[in-house]
Amino acid sequence: MRIEELAIPGVFTVAPDQIRDERGMFYEGFRVDRLEQATGQAFEPRQINYSVSRRNTLRGIHSVTIPPGQAKYVTCVRGALRDFVVDLRIGSPAFGVSIGNVLDADAGNSVYIPEGVGHGFLTLTDDACICYVLSSTYVPGTQIDIHPFDPDLALDWGFEEPPLISAKDASALSLNESLVAGLLSHWSADS
Repeated sequence: MRIEELAIPGVFTVAPDQIRDERGMFYEGFRVDRLEQATGQAFEPRQINYSVSRRNTLRGIHSVTIPPGQAKYVTCVRGALRDFVVDLRIGSPAFGVSIGNVLDADAGNSVYIPEGVGHGFLTLTDDACICYVLSSTYVPGTQIDIHPFDPDLALDWGFEEPPLISAKDASALSLNESLVAGLLSHWSADS
């Protein structure tokens, strides 16, 4: 398992070492000890969610207020998707920075997203399924939604036709509007 930190502090990609033979494939998709060692943060799974979407569905950018906060370990378990993380932590050296990559079930790669960082994706295949291992349970009223087409973020979603998007995401605030509204958390070098 290879774990590498990205340009946003605390965001890591995880690429499994796959063992393949005539029967198929085996790999470790999640190891809390290796994740905690790489990130320097405790991670105790509290909830697991799955999202299944048709091709060209856009979900996000989503985060959770602190408190309660919510770190995520995200894996595409069927199909493929273009995944984005956005640093929403006030004072972070990467505030407003986004990183995109492709998660696909064949590769088994994952991304670890710390508290205060937003996440969204565009499905590249029909029936794409994403798994979220979460550090906290759902708490109504703590969700932060950032508009996925915020021109200040300029995310390169790469779709060829307008994606399917929820009314909630289509009416979400911009990063600046969320900042002014006091919804965003402050960055700490310890997080």
